[in-house]
Amino acid sequence: MEKFRAWTDPAAELPEDAVDRDHLLANVSLYWFTRSGTSAAHTLYDSMHAQEWGEEGRAPIGFAAFGPDTVTRSLMDPEGNIGHWSEFDRGGHFPSMEVPDLVVGDIRAFFRSLR
Repeated sequence: MEKFRAWTDPAAELPEDAVDRDHLLANVSLYWFTRSGTSAAHTLYDSMHAQEWGEEGRAPIGFAAFGPDTVTRSLMDPEGNIGHWSEFDRGGHFPSMEVPDLVVGDIRAFFRSLR
């Protein structure tokens, strides 16, 4: 709960104001009861450090920042390698639970650009 409190949209007074309580409990329970938090973090770490995909070069890169305290593109992408960049004034660290409509729209826009 501590991370949901710290990382959800700061406009929400309580975590359950940003994320439906049932979704929050299901998410926490999934990692807690299966003891899969470490392996999930390891997979995330590996995906963040993958360099190339096969012979055709790098995979298309997209980035979406949620919430008022978003990072700036010049810090995240000084070389201009990120092809799809989105910034949203709502949401927090858990955007798929906080603002699923924005996430779905952004994913669709990313893949639409690859057609």
